[in-house]
Amino acid sequence: MKNLNGTYWDSRYNNNDEPWDLGEVSPPIKAYVDQLTNKSLRILIPGGGNSYEAEYLFNSGFKNVFVVDVSKTALDNIKNRVPDFPSEQLVHQDFFKFNMIFDLILEQTFFCALNPDLRPQYVSKMNDLLSENGKLVGLLFNVLLFSDHPPFGGSKEEYIEKFNSFFDILLMEEAYNSHITRVGRELFFKLKKNSDRII
Repeated sequence: MKNLNGTYWDSRYNNNDEPWDLGEVSPPIKAYVDQLTNKSLRILIPGGGNSYEAEYLFNSGFKNVFVVDVSKTALDNIKNRVPDFPSEQLVHQDFFKFNMIFDLILEQTFFCALNPDLRPQYVSKMNDLLSENGKLVGLLFNVLLFSDHPPFGGSKEEYIEKFNSFFDILLMEEAYNSHITRVGRELFFKLKKNSDRII
């Protein structure tokens, strides 16, 4: 397993080695964002990469949108596309060392980019970053992918087992409006932080 650090991801972005990149906001996330009415929500997109989702949110009037990523190149790509996006909200940092509180976290290709050994830490960290009754919403691959490099796949059963200790699972079903390149391969999910659960 390669060291999936900032140097690794910068290299992939610099070489346009980003087959997961849709070049646009993911349709299921766009549909979810379009029904949000509270523009003051504090929103995080972790491991956002080129983050067309952040661009779409910002251009739709959501100004409290943050992206955290270990790739400076990816963050620069966002700033180049959206010059008005606040630089302080493009955070060049290891997700697991990042500390703020959010109402909503959007998952789009970050989970599958992490070493699968870090998945329990991912779940715990998401719990830490969310406000009381905050939500984690997004997409997960529902197929087996690579085992030695990203993207790493998984299954609905695995995800339910992982998230169930910290979250109430509101929805986890095959996305009905996936991008054409991902039809039948991804789950759309909505989880709510369970503030009352004792671990």
